[in-house]
Amino acid sequence: MGKKADTQMVFQRYEIKYLLTGKQREKIMAAMKPYMVLDQYGHSTIRNIYYDTDTYRLIRASLEKPVYKEKLRVRSYKLAGPEDEVFVELKKKFDSVVYKRRIGFSQRCATEYLAGRAQPPIETQITNEIDYFLHFYKTLAPKVFLSYEREAYFTKEPSEFRVTFDENILWRETDLSLRKGIYGESILEPGQVLMEIKTPGNLPFWMVKVLSEEKIRRTTFSKYGTAYQMIMAREYGSEAIGARMALG
Repeated sequence: MGKKADTQMVFQRYEIKYLLTGKQREKIMAAMKPYMVLDQYGHSTIRNIYYDTDTYRLIRASLEKPVYKEKLRVRSYKLAGPEDEVFVELKKKFDSVVYKRRIGFSQRCATEYLAGRAQPPIETQITNEIDYFLHFYKTLAPKVFLSYEREAYFTKEPSEFRVTFDENILWRETDLSLRKGIYGESILEPGQVLMEIKTPGNLPFWMVKVLSEEKIRRTTFSKYGTAYQMIMAREYGSEAIGARMALG
């Protein structure tokens, strides 16, 4: 089937989200300092293209907060030329646990594969799951480009515990290509930061302590979901979103 895909990974973890002020971020960063360091990407600009059906079936279902939900996206950590590596990610969530399958292709290969114009360069369990996903939803196509600035940290001790800070979260419905520049409409309020804790189990005591001291509460927040709601509000008016989602 041609050249082997470069990377494939499987993740199983909890992902907990918090919307922070600048001061709250500073407090958490101070608490993190003895325990965590920047990961391999450090500070990066993440670009994503979210795929959905012609009726936005995936994100509409996700916003109804079901026990099980899923999404498909392509991600890059830089402006991606045709032969640069990008990641096709199939992300599922069941009973609060996130399961992510991820495989690396060239940008050209990923685009052709997800458009149904080419086979993946190698057959794996992950590509089999993606194939099933594409067949089941049938009308999947790029819907939203979403980018953000991220700082990512992992623990000094052997652990899967990670913390990321996302800001300048932008979305757009045009130029849906990882080869295009960064621009779009903002999702966060000025000064806001989205923190995500990614963990296979319990939070460490020092993190629980600083969250409690600063009265920081977890939130439900979807970048793509927020972009979709902004699209619907612009097209139909904010009061029509609930009715449109209920009609399916």
